[in-house]
Amino acid sequence: MDKFVRNLITEWRKLELPFDGETVVVAVSGGADSMSLMLALHELRSRKKILNRTIVAHLNHRLRGAESDEDEAFVREQTAQLGFEFVSKSTRLPKTGNLEQHARDARYKFLRDVAIKNKAFAVLTAHTQNDQAETFLLNLIRGSGPDGLSGMKSIRDMDGVSLIRPLLSWATRSDTEEFCASRRVEFRTDRMNHDEKFSRVRIRRKVLPLLAEMNPGIIKTLARSADLIRRGVEADKSESANAASESLALKDLKSMDSTKLYATLRSWLRTRRGTLRGLGLENIQAIERLIRSRKSGKTVELPAGGRVVKHDGTLRYMDIKVEK
Repeated sequence: MDKFVRNLITEWRKLELPFDGETVVVAVSGGADSMSLMLALHELRSRKKILNRTIVAHLNHRLRGAESDEDEAFVREQTAQLGFEFVSKSTRLPKTGNLEQHARDARYKFLRDVAIKNKAFAVLTAHTQNDQAETFLLNLIRGSGPDGLSGMKSIRDMDGVSLIRPLLSWATRSDTEEFCASRRVEFRTDRMNHDEKFSRVRIRRKVLPLLAEMNPGIIKTLARSADLIRRGVEADKSESANAASESLALKDLKSMDSTKLYATLRSWLRTRRGTLRGLGLENIQAIERLIRSRKSGKTVELPAGGRVVKHDGTLRYMDIKVEK
């Protein structure tokens, strides 16, 4: 099995996506990224690894005249060869305002409509680490805070439909182009991707090459930075919510890695005790053992008379004052 295909099914498992019995909509423009996703899904279906009903969806924005129609015909032909269902639509975008935003809004509305009509569990798009790096720099230049710098998520809600980006965490544009070439499949090139009146294109063609001179792995570095910021933002939000809770659900705590778990426990105990004074790493580690092990008892004693108790699927703090 090709590394690209193997990475896709590994990510599929990681995201806990269904392997059979569901319908999925795949957005395919005809470019290398979306073509590689469609080809890899076909190989996984051929190997009987992923057997969901797959619908390829293509939106023709009619922005490049005959070229746009050729893109649609190309995707239609490739989809037929692979044996997937095909749905397309042509649209006209408003002539005023932000063209990129209009195109994005129209595309996602179309994809959502197709998903709802076919009762699909999700829409898949082929965003890669390059897209994540470009988004990171765009938001940095605009002065975005942590939420903006955290970039795109692998899974997000799109008005009741899951939008999933299964290439985002591991694939680069070079990976997708090489995979298409290895399968001897041509892909379409959008000349608007070379139009430097668009900020994203200037970042792609001018800024990133300059940064690559200092760090050849800049794409992965920026994508990783966005991921780290996102994890921090999510941890802060989780800690804030958990800190106000009288109890914590064990199932949620068990799903956290140690870094996030320790931060959550400290925030929660700070609120419940009023202070972290006297609380050491050994106390937090003892609580972790209480959470993760079935043989560690039901209680962890803390300094100053407090204790953490495991009861009925939750973790609770009891403040028992010690008499002097």
